[in-house]
Amino acid sequence: MKRYVQSMMLIIVLPLYAVYWLLAKCCEQDSLWQTFMQFLSLLPGKVGSYLRVAFARLTMNYCDPDVFLGFGVVFSHCDTDINCGTYIGPQCNIGKCSIGRNTLLGSGVHVLSGKRQHDFSDPTIPIKDQGGVFEKIVIGNNCWVGNHAVIMASVGDNSIVAAGAVVTDTVPEGVIVGGNPAKMLKKVGE
Repeated sequence: MKRYVQSMMLIIVLPLYAVYWLLAKCCEQDSLWQTFMQFLSLLPGKVGSYLRVAFARLTMNYCDPDVFLGFGVVFSHCDTDINCGTYIGPQCNIGKCSIGRNTLLGSGVHVLSGKRQHDFSDPTIPIKDQGGVFEKIVIGNNCWVGNHAVIMASVGDNSIVAAGAVVTDTVPEGVIVGGNPAKMLKKVGE
C-alpha cells in the first residue's frame, strides 16, 4: 500500500516538477529549488511529507522513497542526499549534506553547509559581499540528532547529538556529544 501511495504522489507532483524544470532553464537552480521546497513545506501531515519526498526524489541529488520530511522542513541546496529510513522532524533547516540510513533529526535541527559559509576577514567589506565556502556535511547511519541542535561538521555513524548542541568539529563514530560547542560526553552503550 505504501509503494502505491508513493507512486501516486510522484504522479501528483509531476506538473509541479514540469514547471520547476521549465523555470530551471532560466533561473539559478538552488534558489528556484528552495522556493518549490518551501512551498511544499507548508503542506501538513503525512500527505505533505509524501509530496515533499516525491518532489525531492525528482529534484534532489538523492532521496530515498522511505523517508519522512516533517512540516516546515526547508532545504538550502539540492545537492543533498537523504537515505532510507531517515526521519527529519518539523521545522528543520537542511543545508548541503548527506544523511545516512535510519538517522533521526528532531524538531528544529539546523544542518548548515559547514562552518565556513561566510568569510568575515576584511572589516572594510560587508560580510554579505565577502563570500564563503559551502561544505557537504555528512551525518552517518543510525544517528540521533536532538531538537534544536546545530550541525556544522560531520557526524559519525551510530552517534548521538544532544538537544541544543552546537557541533563545530567532526564527531567520531559511536559517541554522544552535547553542549556549545559540542564535546564528547561518553561512548554509546557505556
